[in-house]
Amino acid sequence: MIEPALRRQFVRFAIVGVISNALLYIVYLLLARYAGLEPKLAMTLVYAGGVIMSFVANRSWSFGHSGIARRAFVRYVATSAFGYLLNLALLVVLVDRAGMPHEGVQAGAIVIVAVCTFLLSRYWVFAADGLSRTV
Repeated sequence: MIEPALRRQFVRFAIVGVISNALLYIVYLLLARYAGLEPKLAMTLVYAGGVIMSFVANRSWSFGHSGIARRAFVRYVATSAFGYLLNLALLVVLVDRAGMPHEGVQAGAIVIVAVCTFLLSRYWVFAADGLSRTV
């Protein structure tokens, strides 16, 4: 049985992720497909904007973090960098090497990266200082 606080955090994290990733995926498609940017460059630009937007929402709403914001932000950036590198690796391997369409690969990468970043956010970014509260 999953504890209620964990379930609530995951649902909130998922809501933040779905809303932000839906908007960012549209921007990604506009940049990569219609503006002619190379897919990895488009993903990089979109990812950077998403980090800041999602930090604010996840810190306050998803995790109810009341600890030191600067420390959490540094950890969030590290977590996001990990997610970025994982996303980039998926694009390189599946698009560049395997020839799969970038639209589908990027959509799948969103899900994989989200699960990894939730776990890191819950157990390291927003809980490591012991000042997080469950909401």
